[in-house]
Amino acid sequence: MAKIGVEYSLQNVQQALREKGYDVVNLSKEADANGCDMCVITGLDSNVMGMQDTVIQGPVIEANGLTADEVCEKVAQNLQ
Repeated sequence: MAKIGVEYSLQNVQQALREKGYDVVNLSKEADANGCDMCVITGLDSNVMGMQDTVIQGPVIEANGLTADEVCEKVAQNLQ
């Protein structure tokens, strides 16, 4: 299964992804994203200064305003 990095504050998303069989990594610092196929972030403080430093090659999903199930659907769609 895919390795998904998820921000620490998104515990419900982490649990939902684990239940679906994904390998979930807790993102507490930038280095944790290395080796992840994709990341899920809150989106609350993303790109505040307009800088774009790429840490992973895969997609980044902003979970702001989405339920855990909706995030799981987006993860599945991006992995197809």
